[in-house]
Amino acid sequence: MQLYGKTMTRREIEQCLGRIEQIGGLQHCRLTGGKAEGVEQVQVRTGAGLTFEINVSRGMDIGLAEYCGTSLTWLSPNGIVHPAYWQGESTSWLQTAVGGLVMTCGLTQVGSPCNDDPENLSLHGDAHQLPAELLRCEGEWQGDEYLMTVKGRIRQSRIFGENVTLARTIRSKIGENRIEIDNVVEKGGFSETPFMLLYHFNFGFPLMTGETEIHFPSRKVIARDNEIPVMDCAQWPEPQKNFHERVYYHEDLITENGTATAVIHQPHFPVGNETRPLTVRLIWRTENLPRLVQWKMPGEGVYVLNLEPANCHVEGRVAERNRGTLQMLQPGEVRHYNLAVDINEN
Repeated sequence: MQLYGKTMTRREIEQCLGRIEQIGGLQHCRLTGGKAEGVEQVQVRTGAGLTFEINVSRGMDIGLAEYCGTSLTWLSPNGIVHPAYWQGESTSWLQTAVGGLVMTCGLTQVGSPCNDDPENLSLHGDAHQLPAELLRCEGEWQGDEYLMTVKGRIRQSRIFGENVTLARTIRSKIGENRIEIDNVVEKGGFSETPFMLLYHFNFGFPLMTGETEIHFPSRKVIARDNEIPVMDCAQWPEPQKNFHERVYYHEDLITENGTATAVIHQPHFPVGNETRPLTVRLIWRTENLPRLVQWKMPGEGVYVLNLEPANCHVEGRVAERNRGTLQMLQPGEVRHYNLAVDINEN
């Protein structure tokens, strides 16, 4: 294991500790107070600077993520909200969305609310609001490496309707600043189901400032709204008054062995009383996530860059069907999705 600039064996580390949680590990807990009452979380510390919260009650999504005590993510004004407060109507997602490192959008609807007779579909679907069943939460030695694994499963289902599960496994190692997210989507039941999936990664201050550099793996960029210029998609300003959101579709992705990488570089990331160059890489397999959606929102109070690997656009299910790009899951079908976040000082 690489720890504190040294290569150490398991026994060398154990000589120095009462238990592994002294330097890193998992803490399974339940929150109290206000709208967060009852929310189930797993808090993860890697011992290398990266810490993050897995919101089991919110689709196994990842909330606040920090590097050396400084936030990497944008948090919404809603705070942590128990999913019982979600109304499931129109834009009610905006009242309960947590923000944080990643929110899952789907599983049968992504983007703008719409009516797909007989269904009234709300903004971004159900996934971020569905409590997960926690299947595994443990750390274990594998040779001289200490692997932390958290696994949970959500189910979106209804009588005479969809029956889809998403099982998510999140892995990190002590001594490494990396999060691996592996998802398995499985279609139950005996009829096909519309399937839309988007991973809503939310990066915020102080990772995002007027100095931040963004690099996209795309050969082609299309603005959702025709009047929006595409040439400024990689430019990031200081907070702007009355800024109107901009959405871009990054397509024809540049890959290496089937993997695409988007890069955020902050030359002066605050660590204690000093600053250091920091690079965050979002990495994903493009076989089932061929598109990167970008939500650019450098507004006052909503100062956030969203990078969103997806299998769809963000204009709702009806528009997706009209485009001819709506995907369908067949009974018994299984699909795999692999993403990772790497943080490095360089």
